[in-house]
Amino acid sequence: MKRTLIQFDEDTYHKLRHRAFEQGRSISSVARELVAKGLRSGKRKKLTRVDQLLSVGAGKSRQGRLSPVSERHDEALARISLAGLKK
Repeated sequence: MKRTLIQFDEDTYHKLRHRAFEQGRSISSVARELVAKGLRSGKRKKLTRVDQLLSVGAGKSRQGRLSPVSERHDEALARISLAGLKK
């Protein structure tokens, strides 16, 4: 088995945690089961037209000193949180 890190939004995490509690299982085992089901669920429709990819580039932002944010997201969130506390 391989180890990985997944970050969930608060609502998803609470739903996952609740399901694990109801079933008397660990959050990890429930998450593994849901991912496996999602991967088995069949073929997805292949995107063939550019207009099907309208969300590409929609979230462009200036990353500044924290570039690339995809790798330094925790640091970026910590800075934003600290800035909010100072207000």
